[in-house]
Amino acid sequence: MKRMLINVTRGGGRFLAPLKAFTLAEVLVTLGIIGVVSAMTVPTLMQNHQKKTYLTQLHKFYNELQQAAQQYMTDRNAVNLREAGLTSNEAIADFVKSYFKVVMDCGNTQDPCMASDYKKITGKVLGDASGQPLNYTIASGVSFGCGPSSTGTADNNRIAIFDVDINGQQGPNIAGRDVFILGLFNNGTVDDYGLTTAPGDKDTRETLFNTNCNSDTTTWYGCFGKILNDNWEMNY
Repeated sequence: MKRMLINVTRGGGRFLAPLKAFTLAEVLVTLGIIGVVSAMTVPTLMQNHQKKTYLTQLHKFYNELQQAAQQYMTDRNAVNLREAGLTSNEAIADFVKSYFKVVMDCGNTQDPCMASDYKKITGKVLGDASGQPLNYTIASGVSFGCGPSSTGTADNNRIAIFDVDINGQQGPNIAGRDVFILGLFNNGTVDDYGLTTAPGDKDTRETLFNTNCNSDTTTWYGCFGKILNDNWEMNY
């Protein structure tokens, strides 16, 4: 920092008073430091913002699906989804079209509702991730493939599968980021697809995340359960 002199009038007299100022070199060094800090922090901030966006969209669909399931049972005076008749492709198609605003019905093919290439957070290529008999895009922009997935007759077993891409064909098309597998259970709750007969089991959710979502296997469930365990945070 260098000193500059300016004229100052005081007590009827004039004298030169020093004025501090930054040199060009000091300014450039400061700007360089700011640039380095920005380069280190901005990508992280953007990534966290994107995760929050994905979670908001996922949480909205989760609520819509669970509310639709409860209403489906209420409308049919049933105590569970099996009793309400949600056990076939035809019943699930009617369920989706009755309780969601469908803007695109892709039938038994993914295109153009969903992307043709997906991968995992580990980088493992999945390709065409969904193979469900029913594929839709709804008004919110969410696309999903769905179908029956009953594993028995227990009151709390999984009854349907939803391969959900929260932003359709838009990227990044990564399981655990914008793509998740949800299970709809007989009592109307929504949980990770891997929990075949025990929705709400936190220990199994954690195991499914480590052995499926966060691994190089071709299975990609377990991501949604981890988010539920972490109170709707994407801590991976």
